[in-house]
Amino acid sequence: MAESVTIVDNRTGEAVEIPIVNGGVDAGAFQKLLPGIWFFDPAFGATAAASSSITELDGEAGILRYRGYPIEQLAEQSTYLEVAYLLIHGELPTAAQYDSWSHEITHHTFIHENVRKRFMEGFHHDAHPMGMLVSAIAALSTFYPEAKDIDDPSVRMKQIIRLIAKMPTLAAGAHRFSVGMPFVYPDNDLDFPSNFLSMMWKIAEPHYEADPVLSRALDVLFILHADHEQNCSTTAMRTVGSSHADPYSATAAAAAALYGPRHGGANEAVIRMLTEIGSYENVDDFVASVKAGDRRMQGFGHRVYKSYDPRAAIIKKTADEVFEVTGKNPLLDIALKLEEVALSDDYFISRKLYPNVDFYSGLIYQSMGFPLEMFTVLFAIPRTSGWLAHWLEGLEQNVRITRPRQLYVGVDQREYQPIEQRG
Repeated sequence: MAESVTIVDNRTGEAVEIPIVNGGVDAGAFQKLLPGIWFFDPAFGATAAASSSITELDGEAGILRYRGYPIEQLAEQSTYLEVAYLLIHGELPTAAQYDSWSHEITHHTFIHENVRKRFMEGFHHDAHPMGMLVSAIAALSTFYPEAKDIDDPSVRMKQIIRLIAKMPTLAAGAHRFSVGMPFVYPDNDLDFPSNFLSMMWKIAEPHYEADPVLSRALDVLFILHADHEQNCSTTAMRTVGSSHADPYSATAAAAAALYGPRHGGANEAVIRMLTEIGSYENVDDFVASVKAGDRRMQGFGHRVYKSYDPRAAIIKKTADEVFEVTGKNPLLDIALKLEEVALSDDYFISRKLYPNVDFYSGLIYQSMGFPLEMFTVLFAIPRTSGWLAHWLEGLEQNVRITRPRQLYVGVDQREYQPIEQRG
């Protein structure tokens, strides 16, 4: 027998049986029984606002899959550009498709000179790199006016390629400007992560040689951050996309959502927490203060995951490989002690507070030389492919423009009074 729920309106005795499909029930069926009655669900904690075939996330079981492929397999065997292709196209590429895709991305990494000289260099000297990135993405829509023709599949794909390709260039450019260093042009002879590292760190050498361990570690981090279902920034992308805005404007909106410290700033908060703890010996006192409610444990727990974040286990292994090259991050011992205490303490276990992807990613970024201000920017580079996959899916589904309802809690009708009569 098909699974279903039956809802009864106790005011009238009327009832409706609603089938459970893919773990959800159709809100439209409720509206036939209860017109004008809305579900009150702030922050969409129990509301499915989209149907999607891109990413499967089971927080209870600790499962994350892109288009059906386990994140563990992709992180171990794939590349970020291959994963980006998978997210956008729905299937892993053949060798010929991958070569073509990589060539397209590589040869669209350059940005218009006016974006750099007249726009990005117009920011104040201490502008935050993420603020510069959000603004620059939005500005790209004025350089590619054909992007507004979202009904043309070939035009859509050209903008997708441009955005994935240009994000590292914009990101590195924002960093170089923020520290007063000259802009570095993309190097088409380098792969995606190595090219980004070149644009970040190149000084005067004719050809930048990225350490292959660090380049691969960055690629793995990009894979892990490429998509994560209907999070805040992805919801922003789909919401703005539902208005049929061009992809640059929608991506800028998603990046702005990511800019918030509750979303993209989590790994930065971990570094600040570990720095505040200060030493291995202070961990027990810090944990006691967390349990007393005086402090908050950063990098533990997740809105969706109620078990160990599958990305955290991958990233911990990646961290070990990075530290072999860069030397051990001095905060690592504190982090390991903190994880050990939390995983053996009933206080954290009972609350299902396990390490998430942000707990170790910040340590890796810091060891590779990235300043804290760049952490959210590093998040935005790979998430662009996930955002665009959702933008494309929304267009293909022809979803209606997003328009949530509200429960009005203000005053009832009152009459206008001239200003001289007001108390």
